[in-house]
Amino acid sequence: MKKELFGLCPYVTAQKVLTGKWSMYILYLLTEGPVRFNELQRRMPEEMTHTTLSRQLKTLEKEGLIVRREYQQIPPKVEYELSEIGEKFRSVLAELEIWGNEYINYLNLK
Repeated sequence: MKKELFGLCPYVTAQKVLTGKWSMYILYLLTEGPVRFNELQRRMPEEMTHTTLSRQLKTLEKEGLIVRREYQQIPPKVEYELSEIGEKFRSVLAELEIWGNEYINYLNLK
């Protein structure tokens, strides 16, 4: 019987929590501060349906990486921002940016 490594191994845990094609990019966009849903959708690099973005945000919220803040006003206003544990992901994003740029340079030299 295989042992479940989620919650035990940091790599498996991180990989499971960050599932979803755009999860890291959404976290990156939220490093600048709270962002409204439509603004997030506009800033995505590809055409993304309302449903797909909504599903990805719900997953990140369920995992505790982001906070959804709803304001009782008309028209309704909803903002998303990094949670306390999501804020701790900033340094990981910074390192991924460095590595990603190095890899882009590598690809351009091929």
